[in-house]
Amino acid sequence: MSLAPVPGPTRVVTFGTFDVFHAGHLRLLERAAALGDRLVVGISSDELNRGKKGRSPVYPLAARMAIVGALRCVDEVFVEHSLEAKRRYLVEQRADVLVMGDDWAGRFDGLGDVCRVVYLERTPAVSTTAIIEQIRGVPAEVGESA
Repeated sequence: MSLAPVPGPTRVVTFGTFDVFHAGHLRLLERAAALGDRLVVGISSDELNRGKKGRSPVYPLAARMAIVGALRCVDEVFVEHSLEAKRRYLVEQRADVLVMGDDWAGRFDGLGDVCRVVYLERTPAVSTTAIIEQIRGVPAEVGESA
């Protein structure tokens, strides 16, 4: 598969749960959007979230899609049903760039034949898990980030 530039807008695709939306999520999406002309966001289904995190999201999928979809920097949202289907999603979304947080560094390098892969640094000291634990009264680990 050729990575030759295709005429038209540069499509950036990223993925996430975006539960208990916070400033770290916003910064990641704004930086991802700056890498192209259109930002498309795959949002983890409730079932996928239960499988990967062992708990249901605080906000159901419809609410998370509405929140992320309402952002000025986001052009489209779609449901991510499987972590193993990234390649298919990138092809379906006609991705030119895949953006992931640097906590995934190296995990998606094998998709470089589909599009350019970029890992962006996460916002230090901001995470959904820390926010949820703070609300519950459980101290968050120092240095945990989003």
